[in-house]
Amino acid sequence: MPPTGNFTPEKTADGSFTFFSAEFGETFHSVHGARQEAEGKFVGPTGLAVKALQPALRILDICYGLGYNTAAALATIWAVNRDCHVEWVGLELDPAVPEAAIAHHLLDSSPAPIPQLLTELVQSGEIHTDRLIARLLFGDARETLREVCQSGFQADAIFLDPFSPPTCPQLWTVEFLGLAGKCLKADGVLATYSCSAAVRTALMAAGLQVGSSPPVGRRSPGTVASFTAAGLPALSPQEREHLRTRAAIPYRDPQLCDSAEAIVRRRKEEQQASSLEPTSHWKKRWLNRAFS
Repeated sequence: MPPTGNFTPEKTADGSFTFFSAEFGETFHSVHGARQEAEGKFVGPTGLAVKALQPALRILDICYGLGYNTAAALATIWAVNRDCHVEWVGLELDPAVPEAAIAHHLLDSSPAPIPQLLTELVQSGEIHTDRLIARLLFGDARETLREVCQSGFQADAIFLDPFSPPTCPQLWTVEFLGLAGKCLKADGVLATYSCSAAVRTALMAAGLQVGSSPPVGRRSPGTVASFTAAGLPALSPQEREHLRTRAAIPYRDPQLCDSAEAIVRRRKEEQQASSLEPTSHWKKRWLNRAFS
């Protein structure tokens, strides 16, 4: 496939395509499979196949990107209950990303009418049909998430899919995830691919319980979070100990406006002053246990 704008499709292991972001120095999805990641890290862990038995669902997709997570969610929901009414809100920084995905027909393998619906969504920013009401908000997610919170939107499922915490720390802070938590229903579930101790600590600071989701194409699990621990896969002893190391010191952005560099610097200073166990000691201890 030829490049569109600054985005050149890269084939992943499951046959689906992703893009490489020069700005963040990362691909948008795991090389093991963009479609596989959407289903295994987001749709499955949020329990949408079961929730689809409800007459209506609300979904918040933070960092819509190429649209795989939403496409997989709609396909799962409507395969179970074609009459389920979905109210959806998506946040995305750069309109060029979903536009390039549409231009390259990356979602065309999704069942009809999903490719057509998402094409219209990207082109117009919103959709109103008998089964789907959707709004795609462009700009800094710290600002657009505030707008979602102020609207009173309460999600059954939240997909948290920014670039990794070291490269995009502004969307993994205590303050940002606190806003996300305010948009989650009492029995809703948030899912992310990250198992970072800093991310899990920030989710816990938002009043959420956290658990592990199964690995998809790699050894590392993802994270699921909800206001109740019921139904959440428990953290392992190793993961629980990780939350008591300096790695668990979260990113902070008090006014939700700092640069990535300032957020990273603030966390490093807090880590250096911390009396928590160095993460290297935790790693060494568990490595020794693995070989003992």
